[in-house]
Amino acid sequence: MKLAPSLLSADFGKLRDEAFEVEPQADYFHIDVMDGHFVPNLTIGPPAVNSLRRGLSRPLDIHLMIDYPAIYAPQFDVCAGDFITFHIEAKDDPHRVIDIIAATGAGVGISLRPATPLSVLRPYLKQVDLVLVMTVEPGFSGQQIVTDAVERIAELASLLSKNSSKAMIAVDGGVNKNNIDSLVRAGAELVVVGSAIFSAPDRRAAMEELIAAV
Repeated sequence: MKLAPSLLSADFGKLRDEAFEVEPQADYFHIDVMDGHFVPNLTIGPPAVNSLRRGLSRPLDIHLMIDYPAIYAPQFDVCAGDFITFHIEAKDDPHRVIDIIAATGAGVGISLRPATPLSVLRPYLKQVDLVLVMTVEPGFSGQQIVTDAVERIAELASLLSKNSSKAMIAVDGGVNKNNIDSLVRAGAELVVVGSAIFSAPDRRAAMEELIAAV
């Protein structure tokens, strides 16, 4: 299992400091980029992400919760090991977005909302490096995980196997020390955690508890 603190739950006024605090136990950092259209929230864009990228040693998963990922994906300064993840429900053609992300040198990630059938991913499974399963409705941190999260992860693991895809399974939304083990056992390899880390009085201890729970 790899652990990715979600900076959506951090204090945006001191984002770099908050990232540095948890970096020793982090395998990745998950950064949500929102446009206020695809989801009803706004966060940060390429300039802020690129500034963070220069100061962090861990790879990033840049999660594009935006209508037009083809426009913005090339604007990120990526390093080896980074992912750029877009939503299958976005307005751009998925094959085009995959090609654009691949051209940046980043790993290609694809994500989907809780209500979107996993079957829509089938045409793209051999072209992507990561599949991010949203286990809350995207847009805001601090939500409760959906009830079918474990079953959905297991279904995706089966789908990847049947389609000979080597994509990594990632999960994002409502993850805590009480459910992380069941998600990993179902097939999650990269686990995004926000509130359970950044709302804790001791964030490093919270991360150790998450790691120990698996």
